[in-house]
Amino acid sequence: MPQAAGQVDAGGVDPESLYRRYAPMVLRRCRRMLGDDERARDAMHDVFIQVLSHRERLTEEAPSSLMWRIATHVCLNRLRSIKRRPEAPSDEALLLAVAELPDEAERTGARALLGRLFGGEPTSSRIIAMLHYVDGMTLEETAAEVGLSVSGVRKRLRSLRERLGALLPAGEQA
Repeated sequence: MPQAAGQVDAGGVDPESLYRRYAPMVLRRCRRMLGDDERARDAMHDVFIQVLSHRERLTEEAPSSLMWRIATHVCLNRLRSIKRRPEAPSDEALLLAVAELPDEAERTGARALLGRLFGGEPTSSRIIAMLHYVDGMTLEETAAEVGLSVSGVRKRLRSLRERLGALLPAGEQA
């Protein structure tokens, strides 16, 4: 029986083969989520370190989905870590991205709104929002990626939209 890319006979995956084939995709994902090339490269390496550490247990038949999921989780963990430790040295590129917003009030307002919107949400809701709204996945694709039904994904997105509507002033609601 033919093996999927990255599979090895002894049960597990071949990290070197996965790296050669999926490193560019993982790096793009990390750049998109973290917004900084240096952090994205570090996160990409962490993804492959995880693959290397767990290679015997990984038997995923869809290696691109596996790599995408691991990259998403590594990046979300890094973003949470940054949020928890604001005293950590700030990233120059991230500061520049925030500084490029039109004015101070917009930057502060955007940060505060996102903090309130996602503050009490489970990680899975953040992932669903990222996959659907940022990455442009359909409801069906998002549901398959996170292991929920389409109606479950739709319910989470509806809840986020309602919460956003409650957070926005009446004149700004879509």
